[in-house]
Amino acid sequence: MSSYSGFVHTTESKTVLIKIAATSDLPAPGKVKEFLAGGRFICVANLDGEICATDNVCPHWGGPLGQGTIENGKLVCPWHHWAYDLKTGATSRRNDVRLTIIKVRIQGDDVFVEL
Repeated sequence: MSSYSGFVHTTESKTVLIKIAATSDLPAPGKVKEFLAGGRFICVANLDGEICATDNVCPHWGGPLGQGTIENGKLVCPWHHWAYDLKTGATSRRNDVRLTIIKVRIQGDDVFVEL
């Protein structure tokens, strides 16, 4: 017979891996693309062979970042041309505006994001 101890195990942060694509679906170097992950769109960028991901919504005015471009190593929003660093999420326009960077995992031919 087991007894309940009264303790509930919880974790403060739970990472969920979501498959978004096959590696063959990823954008070419220097390009970006939109993918659906967990009910929301994310922007996936190929920065000189390194796959990076962020929220697809520009924090400036909500532009679709996955329809933007990569210029000088930065992700550029198609609406107002705000440029973001894909490693830090920072922009030179305002110190208090930052993208959320999403971790990408490639396992075999599958691409996952950590949400």
